[in-house]
Amino acid sequence: MAVLGKLLKNRRAGQAGLAWNAPNLTGADTLALSSPDFEHEAMIPTVHAAKRVGGTDLSPALTWTAVPEGTAQLLLVIEDPDAPTRAPFIHGVALVDPSVTGVAQGGLGDGGPADGVRLLRSGMGRGYLGPAPIKGHGAHRYVFQLFALAEPVTEAASGAALDSAKPRDVLAAAGDVLGRGRIDGWYERT
Repeated sequence: MAVLGKLLKNRRAGQAGLAWNAPNLTGADTLALSSPDFEHEAMIPTVHAAKRVGGTDLSPALTWTAVPEGTAQLLLVIEDPDAPTRAPFIHGVALVDPSVTGVAQGGLGDGGPADGVRLLRSGMGRGYLGPAPIKGHGAHRYVFQLFALAEPVTEAASGAALDSAKPRDVLAAAGDVLGRGRIDGWYERT
């Protein structure tokens, strides 16, 4: 597998494809998103990585500042812009009640999401998928993005029900962003 990673070393999706840069998800940078488990632009602990790379797929704890007045729903998106794919790989999508101010460790796991959290499809499965870059591909960034929406997302852009919709169709359906915040972490498979 390390050979494949080295062959794809210069192939990366890039930041331009992040939800953060989508025209329908722009808004004022008013939310401070943070984690007690890793600092912004620091290494994500292995416990939060995928099982196949030695982690436990335990989602990190996240907290954020109060949401702007008029927020109907929060949209949480976790992406890997360094994946050797056409678009950043989606490691998690969740809709969150605006009264929620954070998610405890494991609160984005498919086995039991936190109160007020609705887990949607990600790149593979449902719920949080921990970092798992291809061996030899180098360090990958994992971008946790939170959007405060004025209107709730009730169906995907494709018309599909939210629980079965592709993640990018859910992102395309979101709009009227009142505020947003992000925290970036790194993970490299050794």
